[in-house]
Order: sequence, then C-alpha cells, then structure tokens
Amino acid sequence: MTLVQPNPEMQLRIRSELNEDVSTRDDDLQHIKEWLTRQPHLPKFDDDSRIMTFLRGCKFSREKCKRKLDMYFTMRTAAPEFFANRDPTSPEIKDVMRLAYLPPLPGVTPDGRRVCIFRAATNNVEEFDLPSVHNGMKVVMMIGDIRLKEESTGVAGDVYILDAAIATPANFAAHFSKFTPALVKKFFVCVQEGYPVKVKEVHVVNASPLVDTIINFVKPFIKEKIRNRIHVHSDGFETLYKYVPKEMLPEEYGGNAGPVSKINEDWIKKMESYKEWFAEQENVKADESKRPGKPKTHDDLFGMEGSFRQLSID
Repeated sequence: MTLVQPNPEMQLRIRSELNEDVSTRDDDLQHIKEWLTRQPHLPKFDDDSRIMTFLRGCKFSREKCKRKLDMYFTMRTAAPEFFANRDPTSPEIKDVMRLAYLPPLPGVTPDGRRVCIFRAATNNVEEFDLPSVHNGMKVVMMIGDIRLKEESTGVAGDVYILDAAIATPANFAAHFSKFTPALVKKFFVCVQEGYPVKVKEVHVVNASPLVDTIINFVKPFIKEKIRNRIHVHSDGFETLYKYVPKEMLPEEYGGNAGPVSKINEDWIKKMESYKEWFAEQENVKADESKRPGKPKTHDDLFGMEGSFRQLSID
C-alpha cells in the first residue's frame, strides 16, 4: 500500500494532538461546508475527506481552516504552472518520476508522522532543465492533493528526508542555478499557505559542505519554526535513526522498506489511477473577479517586494 493508516491506538494519540473531538468534528465539517457555499469566489466543493484533512491540519480551528481553504483555491488560479495540465500519464510528468524519487513512505513513525523522501534518481544534472524543475514542483503538489483525500484518519505531521547526494561541486552551478528566488518563493508560498502541512522535521542526508549554501538560500522563504527543525546528517544515517525508525526506511538508507525505486513506482501507479480526477480538478479554483472586496493579484501573493512572513498563516 502507498499510504498505510495509523493503527487505532495511534489514531487516539493523533486526535489528541490535533484537537480532534469525535463528538464535534461533524459539526465542524458542516460549518466549513456551509461557509464555502457562501463564498462567491470559491468553487463548489463538497469533498468531505479533503475538508476534514484541512480541519486536522488546522487543529480544528475553523477560522484558520477557512483561510487555508481560501488560499488553496486561490493558489490554483494564481500558479497555473503548478496546478494546470496535471495529467500523470503525460510525458512531462512521467519524466519527472523518472528523474526524481518524491514518494511518501507507506508507514508512519511511532509519533504518527508521515515520512516523505526527495531524492534524485540520476546524477546527470543536464536532464534537470527548467521545465522539469517546474513539473517536479507540480508533482509534489499532485502527491499532496492525493494525500488530502487519502489520509483518512489523519497524521501528526510530516517528516521530510532530502537526499543531497546530487549537490556536488561539479553539479552545483549547472543544477541549482535553475532554482531562482522567484520560483522557490512561489513554490513555498503555495505549499505553506495553500496546504494544511504540518512540518515537524526536515532531515538532509548525504550532506556535503555545499548544503549550508543551499539551506541559507532557501531559509528566507520558509517559516521560522520550520527553519529551526532542519537537521543535517553528513556522516551516515545513524543520527537519522534517532528520528525515523530504521525499519521503515528504504534500503538505500539502511532500512527494510525495499528500494525507493519500488516505492516510487507504486506512487506512479497511484497517480495514474487519479488521471480522471486530476482532469476534473482543473476548474476547481478561485474566481478572483467574484471575490468580495479587492481581488488578490499575483503580486499580492508572490511579489518579491515586502516580507514573506506577512503571508504566513500560523
């Protein structure tokens, strides 16, 4: 299975952490659904599973959930390069899945957290052209949308493992020049503001001295609390096992979960099974011409002027 759900005992602990009260959560769900119907600029949206995932990600704060949902639909209009033409069987998307491994792992940690791997599948950086970088970011959010639907009982946050093996001196200038500040900012605004992501830990493995340069480049675009949760592992994986159980990791990291290529292949099949659904989602987005008050512009959301933190929804 691509997403194994927490067992009943762990679900109880996760509910406590997420402020989920089984006696009131249906009322919270109905409240959000009724609110959505009153927003003229938002699409018709009656997806209980996704709304519940938003509520969980917002610790059942109704007002925070409303802001997140508004941004979710707003980003889908404002960033078509990430949210349009999301056909998982297209050559562009299949190419991304050939060049990079981006899968969430099947299980969860003892703390009920989902672990996601980001790892290059090739050392040939010439294959990572600018369109493939854009499409890679698109795939990350496609996987995020599937998780919104399939994390049926909720998880207690995410753990990200970023494999920096490709970040060598020989590759650095050729590859990382494609990640412009404007592109990186747009990606992180979409992820942090539009999705109910709770990043608990970020682990950088196979780290070289260049990793500090990369982290310092990215830091201005991520929330302060996430910056403080970055752990760099430059000498093997033993220190990683203190956070993520060895047995749930792919074999490339000394674990027992099989090769990461197989986990990635399972996710390719999962995404392809959502082909029609992704097509249906093309028009599930905000219509800024109908927004009460001032419409949100591209510059409002992604302009390089001003403080990124002004956009953060804590």
